[in-house]
Amino acid sequence: MIPKVITVSRATEINDVGSRIVDAYNNTSLSSDAYLAGLMTELGNMLALLIAAIKRIKIASELEEQDELRDDAMRALYYLILGFLHHPDAAVKQAAERIFKVIEHYGLSMIDESYSSESSLIDSLLLDLEGSNLQADIAALSGCAELIAALKTAEDNFEATRLAYEEGKAAEATLQNATALKRKVAGVINKKLVIYLRAMVQVDTETYGSFGGTVAEIIASNNENVKRRSKTVKLVE
Repeated sequence: MIPKVITVSRATEINDVGSRIVDAYNNTSLSSDAYLAGLMTELGNMLALLIAAIKRIKIASELEEQDELRDDAMRALYYLILGFLHHPDAAVKQAAERIFKVIEHYGLSMIDESYSSESSLIDSLLLDLEGSNLQADIAALSGCAELIAALKTAEDNFEATRLAYEEGKAAEATLQNATALKRKVAGVINKKLVIYLRAMVQVDTETYGSFGGTVAEIIASNNENVKRRSKTVKLVE
């Protein structure tokens, strides 16, 4: 018998199951079945929305990662200059003092600020460090120019990801979230497709047997993976 998709499947897993079912259907000659064709269209449309919702979640995660990377870049620059303050060469030490005075004006605590505040502080710091009066000092400290460039790159990458994130958030009010869409996709599969195929395989095995078997294998494979990480499972009815 064709199983139902387990409800604790993740959004990405439900998306994978649905996508594989649609692909399998497209390789059949069942397009003359109007009801099944309608189900596949409905499923495909929902999957498109689910993929978009999953993408928004992914971008939010990437934004956090990019923030961590720029924090690391800021720490690296801060501690590099801090170390040069104890350099035995007086000229190097003095160069470090002048640069550190600029960095300390903003403080390492900037990495604990909100996304917007931290971006403003980093942009202002980079602008100050670009001043012509500091270029000789930066050149005198090995690795300083490279870490400033790394900080700028990290900030640019963060802002690019943030823009994509905010564009997604702007559409959030009119789009359903991944959890809600996951339930709807699972509902179409379990309450409509699986029920229909169970009946049609019994009525006309020759026509529907192959596709029904493929759908059963796709769902069973997913359910087995879910069961490996969850002792308690429940079917979507």
